[in-house]
Amino acid sequence: MSKIRIKALGEMITFAGRIAKKVAQPPKTILLYGDLGTGKTEFARAFIRAKLGDPNLVVPSPTFTIVQNYNGISHFDLYRIKSAAELYEIGFFDAIQNDIVLIEWSERGERFLPKSAIHINIELDGDERIITIS
Repeated sequence: MSKIRIKALGEMITFAGRIAKKVAQPPKTILLYGDLGTGKTEFARAFIRAKLGDPNLVVPSPTFTIVQNYNGISHFDLYRIKSAAELYEIGFFDAIQNDIVLIEWSERGERFLPKSAIHINIELDGDERIITIS
């Protein structure tokens, strides 16, 4: 387990880019933990842009759509998910078997997640974010 302190958005972008380079091939699942406003979506946005090599790619939050897909990368927000049936409907199980997957609010689908998933917890500490990877 390692901890990293992030002081600015630029550092979050750099950090997410480094993680994106280390995640070589799908399937791979990255679980993003943290309260509202801690930077889960910013991390996912920077990761997707870095992985696809397009720093200007529009990467909206999946809060309302629940999932966004980008050429083999799936970005889920499970905040509003209430059942396994809903996970089937949004293609969750296919994605975790075939894609690089980033999941916000992964606690909602915890029992269905791969054991090999990367856990990234983001906490606020004043103006800084403390990121723990396990």
